[in-house]
Amino acid sequence: MSAVQLSVQGVTKRFGGLVAVDDVSFDVNQGNLISLIGPNGAGKTTLFNILTGQLVPSAGKVVFEGADIGTLPPNDRARLGFGRTFQISQTLTSLTALENAMIGAFLRSRSIPVAAEMAYLALEKVGLGRRDHIRAGHLTLGERRRLEVARALAMQPRVLLLDEVMAGLNQSEVNGIVDLVLSLNQSGHTIIVIEHNLKVVRAFSQRVLVLNRGTILAQGTADEVLSNADVIEAYVGKSKT
Repeated sequence: MSAVQLSVQGVTKRFGGLVAVDDVSFDVNQGNLISLIGPNGAGKTTLFNILTGQLVPSAGKVVFEGADIGTLPPNDRARLGFGRTFQISQTLTSLTALENAMIGAFLRSRSIPVAAEMAYLALEKVGLGRRDHIRAGHLTLGERRRLEVARALAMQPRVLLLDEVMAGLNQSEVNGIVDLVLSLNQSGHTIIVIEHNLKVVRAFSQRVLVLNRGTILAQGTADEVLSNADVIEAYVGKSKT
């Protein structure tokens, strides 16, 4: 059995009187592929922001490979091995695909030639090697989503956090991203995905965590979770997917 790589222990995040994440605990083993689902406003992106250091928890601990990292800033966590994409596209449209990916690579090397090589290898992994010279603003939405993954991969992450990376894509593009995520996981990346498309969740999740009103409502296999009566009431019944 794989060792626990990431452990979230009783994490809570308060914004004044609002509790966005409430006493959340779970473990992630090396090489896991986990889907994080739940209704809008359930606290999913807030939890990602806590894991990557954009937010400091009000209570609880985040332990990565045995070390408490709860107060480390985002840049230090990125160096430890956290890479992520964002719900809203963060590509720089005036830069080429290669230049966008180099932004991630500069975390590991300040040498422009080395960073360019690392960035190009990341672009190849996501299927954009032949689009490296195209400005991001001229890429399709599906290609920009892949580019965001490439930029995260150029950081050489050990844990990859994907926040609705398939949002707004057509079915063909979704299928391509599913294949990409599975390929990255099979190559050794630990991956946590925020996703609303339940067909996608069934297709690739080794484990599913359901957040509702900031707390974990259920966790288990996709079949176990998506047949849970509480989950159906809180999430599936309201989903349009």
